[in-house]
This record gives sequence, structure tokens and C-alpha cells, in this order.
Amino acid sequence: MARAGYGYYRGTIFLAMFVGYTLYYFNRKTFSFVMPSVMEEIELDKDDLGMITSSQSLAYAISKFISGVLSDQISARWLFSVGLFMVGGINVVFSWSSTVAVFSALWFLNGLGQGLGWPPCGRVLRKWFEPSQFGTWWAVLSCSMNLAGSLGPIIATVLAESYSWRTIMSVSGITCVVVSFFCLLIIKNEPKDVGLPNIEPAKKSKGGSSSDESTLSEFLLSPYLWLLSVSYLVVFGVKTACTDWGQLFLIQDKGQSTLMGSSYMSALEVGGLLGSLAAGYLSDKAVAKQGTRIYGNPRHFILICMMAGMFVSMYLFRVTVASDSSKLWILSLGAAFGFSSYGPIALFGVIANESAPSNYCGTSHAIVALMANIGGFLSGLPFSTIAKHHGWEMAFWVAEITCGVMTVGFFLLRNIRTKMGHVSKKAE
Repeated sequence: MARAGYGYYRGTIFLAMFVGYTLYYFNRKTFSFVMPSVMEEIELDKDDLGMITSSQSLAYAISKFISGVLSDQISARWLFSVGLFMVGGINVVFSWSSTVAVFSALWFLNGLGQGLGWPPCGRVLRKWFEPSQFGTWWAVLSCSMNLAGSLGPIIATVLAESYSWRTIMSVSGITCVVVSFFCLLIIKNEPKDVGLPNIEPAKKSKGGSSSDESTLSEFLLSPYLWLLSVSYLVVFGVKTACTDWGQLFLIQDKGQSTLMGSSYMSALEVGGLLGSLAAGYLSDKAVAKQGTRIYGNPRHFILICMMAGMFVSMYLFRVTVASDSSKLWILSLGAAFGFSSYGPIALFGVIANESAPSNYCGTSHAIVALMANIGGFLSGLPFSTIAKHHGWEMAFWVAEITCGVMTVGFFLLRNIRTKMGHVSKKAE
């Protein structure tokens, strides 16, 4: 009976989080999706566009860090549902606006709401699923972003032919608000909330405290924490630059149509969906086969291969795509980049959680996520400024080289001590 109970609640809770986070992501990217339509109505230059997207990225970085650190003290279902309600309401108000200043302010508030989405998801997954399944289910939930990202540009482009961008943003916001109430009713924080035994009881040492705990200074001084953080900053920044600006690069520099631009974005997200699943599943297999180690991590091989794939697909996209290029080739490059970039994004979160001391798992993910979102911020206004003065070609070249250097650096440091914080002499 208990097993049936777990199966039912796992299914309904996971579905609610998947649908909810799909809407989170769709409403995070709605401005990017309708950007061509907005520019037809309102005069915006590259700096204006960068200001709007960077305001959201900055707020998202702040909000996700705070909610990550506090996620153990706050009800996950309330945090998730309130954030979704806030994001939806702000999108509706955005659809009523017409100036860069108001757009930027509202998109900043959207970013604050967005930060409340993922930390409670990670917490609920840890409470409801066994540790051996954590990477796979994390990756599956991450696919909600790819679903929204792949369908979003096409839905927005098709709807833009019949409806204004204001209507599209308004309807997507109202949908968020409605679903937030369902999420509040369906999501449960942990099994004991519905009368089931919790999955993962705390492990205690002989002294009565957790055997896997560290002091804050021991944790923060771990070189591996900062290797993960810098790597995630680069990967997420490059990925965000390509998803936010790849469409305009194709249209303005490569002579492709608006439909081709949105199709490329969709191919990128479909590739990302497959990359997230592959990264989670294959790295879980590697962990099961090799076990966890103090030095190095079985997930590193998959991570480095995918980061190298990002560099290669970006290089081929920049060098080979032209106005007369094969549509299939462009879509293939988009799918390859998506596969290679979303895989590491899924893995960085998993590795940050599992490598941290038991008392700093939430903080560990919050720190690497903060660094990732600083990368997202840099991909906005600074990136668009490079494009404004030197062209999209130069901007994407800078992103490409940065990715390549980081990949080589991570490869050289792949056998670093991965156990963050205190390690007993016996374990060493």
C-alpha cells in the first residue's frame, strides 16, 4: 500500500512541477520569443534589448541565490506556487507597457519571481526520489525548460501572425496564474506530509551529529566549489547568449528568415532536451559503475565531452552558416549546440548537490547557480554591446573562445578533490 502511495504522489507531484516549471521558463523567455514583433511596434536598439534581458538576469541571480539558501526553511510548495503566480501577473502587466524603462523594471520583477522556481524543485526531488535516481529525475525535470524553449518560439511566431505580442504575453501570464493554484494544491514537500515514511533518513555519526557535515569556512574554501562555479558561469553565459541572440544573429548577419530563426531556436531546445536526459542517465550509470570518489567524479567525462561539443558546434555555426546554407545543416547545428549545452547545465546542479557536505547542499547549489546567472547577466548588455560595436560575428567568437578555454581548464583539473569541505583522515 505504501509503495502505491509513493507511486501516486511521485507521479502527480512530478507532473505538477514539470508543467509549472515549463510555464516558468516560457514566461521567462516570452520577451525573447516576441522580440521581432515588439521591435516592429516600438523602436529598440541593441543596448535597449540588452538592458531589458540583463535586468531580468540580474534579478534572477539574486532571487535564486536567496531562495536556494533559504529553501530548507521555507515550504517548497508555497515558494514554487507564489513565484509562478508572481511571474504570470508581471507578464500580464508587461503586455500593457511601451517604454524601455518600464520594460526593464517589469522584467527585473519577472526575474525575482523566476528565482523562486528551481530551488524548491530540487528540494522536493531529494525528498521524494532515491539518491541513485537523483541525476536522472533532475535531468527529466530540466527538460521542462527545453519543452518550453522548443515550442515557445514556434508558438509565438505562429500566434504573432494573428495576434499582437501583447495578447501573447497576456495569455501566457494568465495561464501561469491559474496553474499556480493547482501547484499549491498538488505539490507536497515530503512523504511524511501525506503519512508516508521519508525516503532518506539523516545519517548520524557516533557523536550524534551528521557524519557528512562541515563548517561554513571549510565548505567555502573548497577549490572544487569554485571550479564548478566558474565553469557553470561560462557554460550558462554562452548558452544564454546563443538562446537570446542566436535568432537575431541568423536573421541580421546570416540573411535567414524570421521563421528560420525561430526554427533554429526550437531545434536548439529539442537538442537540449535530449542532452539533459543523456547527461543525467549516462552520468548516473557512470556513478553506479565506478562509485563516488574523493578525487575526480565519474560524471566529469560526460561533462567535458559536452563542453567540447559546445565549442565545436559554435565554431561550425559561426564559420559555415550563410544566407544560402542548407536549412537542415543549420537545424542540425542548433540541435548539436542544445545537446552539448543543456547536458552540462543539468550536471553542474547535480554535482554541486552531491559533492557538498550534507548541511550545505542547498547553499552549494545556490552558489554555483548564482555564478551561472552572473554568466547569464554578462550575456545580456555586455554581449549586446560587443555586437553593437563589432558585430554579431565578433561577439559570438568571444563566446566561442571563452568556452574553449574553460573546457581545456576543466579537463586539466578533472582529478581535483571533489569532496567539498571536511574529509576524515580515514576517508583520505
